Amino acid sequence: VQLQASGGGLVQAGGSLRLSCAVSGLGFRWYTMGWFRQAPGKEREFVTSISGSGGSTSYAESVKGRFTISRDNAKNTVYLQMNSLKPEDTAVYYCAATGADYGLGSQGRYDYWGQGTQVTVSS
Repeated sequence: VQLQASGGGLVQAGGSLRLSCAVSGLGFRWYTMGWFRQAPGKEREFVTSISGSGGSTSYAESVKGRFTISRDNAKNTVYLQMNSLKPEDTAVYYCAATGADYGLGSQGRYDYWGQGTQVTVSS
C-alpha cells in the first residue's frame, strides 16, 4: 500500500494550495480518507476526513469554511483544497486511510499513512 502526498509549497497568507494524495495497493473506494497535519513542536492533529463514497465529510473547527476535501475514486486520489491560508496552517500535511467509519478524528484509527508534504504560509 502506498499513499503519495503532493502539492505542498510556500504561499502567502490569504493564498490557496491544493494537496493531492494518490493511493495504490488497496480498495480505495472502501476506505475513508483523512488529512492530518503536524506543526513544528506540536502533535499531529486532525484536519478533515471523507467517506469512501464521498458523501460524508468532517472538518476540524480551525479549517471549516476554508478547506475542502474531495476524492476521485476513478483516480484513487483524495484532494485537499486549502483557501484563505493563514500562517498557523503551516505544517507537514499527511494523508491517511482507514477502514473504520467512526472515531475518524483520531490518528490511531488510520491504517495507512503517506509521507507528508510541507505547507508553509508566510505572513
